[in-house]
Amino acid sequence: MYDKSDPRAALAPARSTGPVWTSYAPADYSRFYEMAPQESGSWGRTWLTRGQNAIVAYSEAEPGARFERRGQVDEWVLLLPDSSTSAIVTAAGERRSVEGYSVTFVPPGDSTVVMREGGRVVRLFTTRSTDLAERCQNAAAHSTRHENMAEFQPWPVPPDGYRIRNYSLDVPDEPGRFGRIWRCTTFMVNYLAPQIGPRDITKLSPHHHDEFEQYSLAVQGSFIHHMRWPWTPNMRMWRQDEHEFCGTPTVAVIPPPAINTTRGLDPGVNQLVDIFCPPRMDFSMKPGWVLNANDYPMP
Repeated sequence: MYDKSDPRAALAPARSTGPVWTSYAPADYSRFYEMAPQESGSWGRTWLTRGQNAIVAYSEAEPGARFERRGQVDEWVLLLPDSSTSAIVTAAGERRSVEGYSVTFVPPGDSTVVMREGGRVVRLFTTRSTDLAERCQNAAAHSTRHENMAEFQPWPVPPDGYRIRNYSLDVPDEPGRFGRIWRCTTFMVNYLAPQIGPRDITKLSPHHHDEFEQYSLAVQGSFIHHMRWPWTPNMRMWRQDEHEFCGTPTVAVIPPPAINTTRGLDPGVNQLVDIFCPPRMDFSMKPGWVLNANDYPMP
């Protein structure tokens, strides 16, 4: 249910008859500011959390910090949320300098990221990267497959093959377009327009997804995630509503079919990044919404 001013109101309506759910999975809130990191050293600190399909690695890096992957199974994402940072990315025989405030899609295989300046680094991997999945602070919560999730299927490889693809996040808003969306073979990243001040409580956006998770990454500000699970004939499945406060940095994993909406709270900037693994077909079908649609074909 979207306010008429929300571009998502133009999406195709949900099916009148959806799946029959027989169990619900809980939402997952990883407040990194309250947790010990999973990895640390002179180079900085990294927190690892996951859902069913995706891993979020959030790092506070020192200048010169080096992040390596060897034999990476599939394409992954490097997100540099701050314009004050930059990095050297090496992969698939390429070496690229990438500026901050950008998203980069990195080919499978061996890769290296070296940070020129210290700052925040976000990396996104699928849970096919089992070495990382096992180290996530909430690995036990995802040790068995949640039945409401569709099996992960990567999207097609670009016609010109894998290569380092970097995109600036500095894209102006456009009427009728929702957020700032990029996709690759494994992920869709929506760097939402920053919300200035608390969100108007008369224009929230409660909605649900039938069979995929949403990962909500807070990179600035504070939020309340509101969750409600549909009632079913089986009262044992019912769950209490949730109204969870999350500061920065936090990852909220929103499971299907939880009805959800998020409310920014801070008087300044509230910045969320919505992450989907694999990409969303409904967003991809909207002309002009995916900013790099010409680079990555749809199934």
